[in-house]
Amino acid sequence: MSIIVQKYGGSSVADVQKIGIVADRVVAAKREGHDVVVVVSAMGKTTDGLIELAKRAAEAEGAGAEPPRRELDMLVSTGERVTMALLSIAIHARGHDAISFTGSQSGILTNDRHFDARIIEVRPHRILDELHRGRIVIVAGYQGMSYKREITTLGRGGSDTTAVALAAALSAERCEIYSDVDGVYSADPRVVSDPKHLPEMDLSVLGEMAEAGAKVLNAQAVEWARRSKIVIHARRTSDPLTGARQTAARPDPEDGEIARSADENRNVRAIVGIGNVMFARIARASLPQFLATAAGEEVSVGDVVATGEDALVHLPLLNMPDWPRCKRAIETALGSSATFLGTRAVVSVVGYGLTGASAALARALEALARAEVVPQCIAAGPLRISATIDEAQLDRAQRALHDAFVDA
Repeated sequence: MSIIVQKYGGSSVADVQKIGIVADRVVAAKREGHDVVVVVSAMGKTTDGLIELAKRAAEAEGAGAEPPRRELDMLVSTGERVTMALLSIAIHARGHDAISFTGSQSGILTNDRHFDARIIEVRPHRILDELHRGRIVIVAGYQGMSYKREITTLGRGGSDTTAVALAAALSAERCEIYSDVDGVYSADPRVVSDPKHLPEMDLSVLGEMAEAGAKVLNAQAVEWARRSKIVIHARRTSDPLTGARQTAARPDPEDGEIARSADENRNVRAIVGIGNVMFARIARASLPQFLATAAGEEVSVGDVVATGEDALVHLPLLNMPDWPRCKRAIETALGSSATFLGTRAVVSVVGYGLTGASAALARALEALARAEVVPQCIAAGPLRISATIDEAQLDRAQRALHDAFVDA
């Protein structure tokens, strides 16, 4: 039978009643004749609550103490284990056989980086054995085991990566990502009123959106899908089983098949914004030392823009629970060669035709100027134009760019 991998986010499994709804959907897929592997996140805001507990425990060591990343992984990985067991129990109650596995039991091997690990290999032997026995397999998302046999977690949205990596390793027919939204939109519906639903898109564009901060899918998950040519279906958990609206993200077309238009508006797909990005100025001569120190401290580095004697660097703080410690380590290593300018936001225009159309960058700057948003840094590539701005201006900037590129 064909294999389907389904992933359910935290809002979809927030309580026992919702877990029951998910169990009904999983059983329905099994009755259709598929082998089913289900990846689950922690219930609701469980992960946030566990991190807060860790911070409170660390406060006993004195002001400014941060919980060690290894212990955070040991702690937060329990959230998904609760969900996987409850879902397996709910499926049993519906007359179907199911078994739950942690990330390590599922054969998900990662590097040795804590709280933001990368999957390096998947060995799904136990999953295949259980599917052969006719069971539904439930997997705890967001976690794996390093080559040192340490429990690791994959960063925010890491359950997406678990699902896509398993889909690739199992040669699944498709990977279905369920959440509280019915697919991908041209902007965050909480910020832009009436954004456009995107029923079909290329994984390259979706990957740029994820890298730029879109919450609909994890960037590492999209990269796995691109490499393995996995089709991702983004759906809403509460929608009917058939006929509901969704987004299907497919492997990129061949170069000759990409539709390129003289009008750059027709190529733009979405406007994306992300906040809580540390903005730093690094002396260009010290950039290699900075990058080496950042790697040693497990600091994620985003865009780097060189300007004369300096380089402007983005450091997304989402998966850095111990940023104050990391900052101190960088300042100790680089001294005055590193200047931290504070947290900023980054707003991006994502889609084909941005560098090929000479008016695209000018249009973005004009739209921001009309909204009285002054960029502090601009970066442009084949699929993305990004502007670093004050966090307070992020929503206004997204609406202005959406008006200029998507609604125009």
